[in-house]
Amino acid sequence: MANVLQRVTWRSAVLISFETALLVGALLAATIARLGQDVLAGEEISTYVWKALLVAGVCQVCLYYAELYDLRVVADRRELFVRILQALGASSMILAALYFWFPALVIGRGVFLIAAFVVVTLVAGWRFAFEYTVGRVGPTERLLVVGTGAAAVSLAEELRSRRQELGAEIVGFVDPDGPHADATVDIIGTVDDIPRIVRENNVERVVVSLADARGKLPMGKLLEMKLDGVVFDHLASVYEEYTGKIAVENLRPSWLIFSEGFRKSRALTTTKRVADILAALVLLCLAAPVMLLVAIAVRLSSSGPAMYHQKRVGQHGRTFTVHKFRSMRVNAEAGTGAVWASRNDSRVTPVGAFLRKVRLDELPQLWNVLRGEMSLVGPRPERPEFVEMLTREIPFYGQRHAVKPGLTGWAQVCYAYGASVDDSMEKLQYDLFYIKNLSIGLDLFILFKTVQTVVLKRGQ
Repeated sequence: MANVLQRVTWRSAVLISFETALLVGALLAATIARLGQDVLAGEEISTYVWKALLVAGVCQVCLYYAELYDLRVVADRRELFVRILQALGASSMILAALYFWFPALVIGRGVFLIAAFVVVTLVAGWRFAFEYTVGRVGPTERLLVVGTGAAAVSLAEELRSRRQELGAEIVGFVDPDGPHADATVDIIGTVDDIPRIVRENNVERVVVSLADARGKLPMGKLLEMKLDGVVFDHLASVYEEYTGKIAVENLRPSWLIFSEGFRKSRALTTTKRVADILAALVLLCLAAPVMLLVAIAVRLSSSGPAMYHQKRVGQHGRTFTVHKFRSMRVNAEAGTGAVWASRNDSRVTPVGAFLRKVRLDELPQLWNVLRGEMSLVGPRPERPEFVEMLTREIPFYGQRHAVKPGLTGWAQVCYAYGASVDDSMEKLQYDLFYIKNLSIGLDLFILFKTVQTVVLKRGQ
């Protein structure tokens, strides 16, 4: 079953756990160096441990938002040092604010400054050691893929790019139609060779694309292998497990019907609605001064109203009016009709470009959330003109309307930009994953990721 927070491996757990221990150890060592060994004697030690855990927690949140837990981003060692320093700088500001309001949390005057030098060295050294060790441990799971379609190739690319994090590799592909010269993947045998390939390459799991291999598999041999302990799985399930999205191409309705997930209990929908109402009320109150400043900035920077209102498609295909701060010039589509926004769109005003980057243009949609037309988390609401066209061109596109659209969503934090049919198909795969694994825990994770998206200015 797919992990709704993407695949969390023992490698990620080891990385985070050891880093926590290093941070707490560095802080306690700095406490002894600054305040003396007696300070950790007796009952006082538990107090200092909790204070050290608070500092470590703040540091690790900042390390996360500096993308230091994405092993693909920090391959460059110079960039690693820069990001560590940036994260520690952010941690210092957050802790300074906490200590100002809650002086009792202070671990000791000057302790964090001493620990900072130790932390940079320890964290960087631990990352180098982790990278070296992981590179020699080898994969934790070896896969053989039966089928060479687009989803199989996409899975291979994902595993290759995230090898250190996921610890899995594809030993090769079996083409049910036999090897051919123009193959884009490493075909290492035919369907009849599967038992030999599994045996010789220590394959733990055979991943089958039924769209490519239906009616071409030697079921008798495969049954013998299954009884001998070889695990077989559907490509769609493995693709979902490792990528956090559901492959739409060649996906059969039967997989959607019989797979786990897609459950929306009354308790879940009620809890989600109550959370939406409370969060929208609180955020509208907190954001009111910011929204006033944004409205003034929009009016002063370009002629026209501060807000615009547009029809969007919501749950079960019902249309509603979405409210946003205007980020484009007035009558931007007067001569073209409905068109997708593009990168560096000339219709976007300078203020509008900034608003899109930090998602401030979306704040008025909190009113849509309060009215029940949207949720805090869900698929992005699209315009009726685009929905009609995309429903014709992309299979299963209509299924994204099974839930309320969201202010943010799994597709938005995983694939932030979309301005074509291909982009819409990619985002649909994330939307289907969200709908299948809908839960309060997943919503909280997406909101946490949304903050990272805003901080790093990855908004559209």
